Amino acid sequence: MIYQVVHSTRYDYLAEVAVSHHLAHLRPRSMPGQRTLDHALEIDPAPAVLKHWTDYHGNEATFFTLEENHASLVVVSRARVEVQPKPRSQAESSPPWEQVAALRFVPRLADDGEGMEFAFPSPLIGHHREFGRYARRSFPPGCPLLEGALDLMRRMAAEFEFDQAATSVATPVLEALRKRRGVCQDFAQVMIACLRSLGLPARYVSGYLETLPPPGQPKLQGADASHAWVSVFSPGQGWVDFDPTNNLLPGERHITIGWGRDFSDVSPIRGVLLGSGDHELEVSVDVVPEASTGSPA
Repeated sequence: MIYQVVHSTRYDYLAEVAVSHHLAHLRPRSMPGQRTLDHALEIDPAPAVLKHWTDYHGNEATFFTLEENHASLVVVSRARVEVQPKPRSQAESSPPWEQVAALRFVPRLADDGEGMEFAFPSPLIGHHREFGRYARRSFPPGCPLLEGALDLMRRMAAEFEFDQAATSVATPVLEALRKRRGVCQDFAQVMIACLRSLGLPARYVSGYLETLPPPGQPKLQGADASHAWVSVFSPGQGWVDFDPTNNLLPGERHITIGWGRDFSDVSPIRGVLLGSGDHELEVSVDVVPEASTGSPA
């Protein structure tokens, strides 16, 4: 499947901003099973400084600076991305979760330590006994790691409610657990916190999900959104993705931008301003299969 992705972000400031610095993670990642064919970033006003690089986690990042007075900022990311079906991991053949948890103390035994850095707290995801208590129901003694992760995902999908008004981008993960509601960022970070509370490596994945309209209705422009899910490291099998918001294993409809310890590592756009900090934000995302646009695949 080849998708055309348009992610538009607009900031309208209540007073003019003199100087602003921004860090963006908007270019979809090229990796096994996914290839970015084209990508363009449109920024208005035009930045005085624009730099692209690959960050610590291997994600494509962009830094830009505006050095003129401006009352608004518009950033539009346009990409063509090819996504292939993902092979299904055999959950029952993954190692017992206790063995994986123990590897954080001897990471050289776990594929040269890959993934073990994600077993520890991060800026937005700390340890708390409530996460451990919630996770333990899915991880009885000897339970294969990925079977436990599947059960945790299914429990969250059944017990949590998707509610855009319940949380904000700054809501602590523990609060989201206690409320049992939130958005995809909350679902992902709660699941990661539960896994890490048991010493299991899990990372935050940022990307897009193609949404499907109700039967017989046209797809609405801007109806798609940035999405977030979880990736769990299983020695011998590598990273396996889980989408607790939708209770499914990500496949062709999930497009990965990047991953990190938590949301703070892969926020779509973040910045520091000299001038007005108050603003109105408008975001729209379109994820459209290329065949439906009439373009050649």
